[in-house]
Amino acid sequence: MMKVSDQPENNVQDLRPRHGERLRRLATLLRLNGKFSAGAIIATLFVLTAVFAPVLAPDNPSTTQYGVAQPPSWHHLLGTTRSGQDILSQLIWGTRQSLEIAFLVGIFSTVAGIIVGLVAAYRGGWIDDIFMLLTNVVLVIPGLVLVIVISSYLAQSNNVVIAAIIALTSWPWGARVFRAQALSIKAKDFVLASVSVGEGVGHVVFADILPNMLSLVAANFLFTSLYAILTAASLQFLGLGNINAISWGSMLYWANNSQALLTGEWWWFAPPGLAIGILGGSLALMNFGLDEITNPRLKRGK
Repeated sequence: MMKVSDQPENNVQDLRPRHGERLRRLATLLRLNGKFSAGAIIATLFVLTAVFAPVLAPDNPSTTQYGVAQPPSWHHLLGTTRSGQDILSQLIWGTRQSLEIAFLVGIFSTVAGIIVGLVAAYRGGWIDDIFMLLTNVVLVIPGLVLVIVISSYLAQSNNVVIAAIIALTSWPWGARVFRAQALSIKAKDFVLASVSVGEGVGHVVFADILPNMLSLVAANFLFTSLYAILTAASLQFLGLGNINAISWGSMLYWANNSQALLTGEWWWFAPPGLAIGILGGSLALMNFGLDEITNPRLKRGK
């Protein structure tokens, strides 16, 4: 015979959505969406390039041989810099740093946004007021300007430091969206049932509310990663990052510093610029595809 005390808990289990089935259905829809699939294929190629950079790079990207910059040839498919460095090798190795910064910023910003947005929505009251006040203050500050000011005061900047600085200005966007969605889910029956049986805050927030926001979390991760790639390249182009490290931004910095655009050395600045654009475009395609899946009205053009 079923105990009376067990009935509320079983009712809670019945009210909760089956997250496993929802994830499998979402994965199927993602594979069928052309925009997401195209973006995912391009992004995967960049990831594989970063992972196998030591194998794919034809030369050591730091090897110098002073002379005149060489245009693309069979010996150097993308030409060389004025220091004799192989641009293709630099481009391949630069993929690793760009993806590392994008991944770190995506993780930092998304986790911070989830914590702030979900806690503010669930707790409400003065906690919500304080969290949203902090979010609004960071939002009104020009992000790139703040990143430039902070970076200019740092003596040394590695990937983790640059990612932390960029994440400092990018988390509020996700926090506001997560809070709005959490407020809607908070009123659902299965959440109210969990609260009624005495489930803790952590369980309700991270086991009941968060699993129903995974598509939103993924979209925020892609958006902040795209923002990180562009911002990191901008910082390095301005000479505020580690310009001696091999990255797409540092390649643009040295090309600009050597006036490659004025001298017609297009093979120096065009490849990193195209790489930034293609990788950014792939993340944008994935984000657009995810939006179409989670919001069918976008796909129907309504």
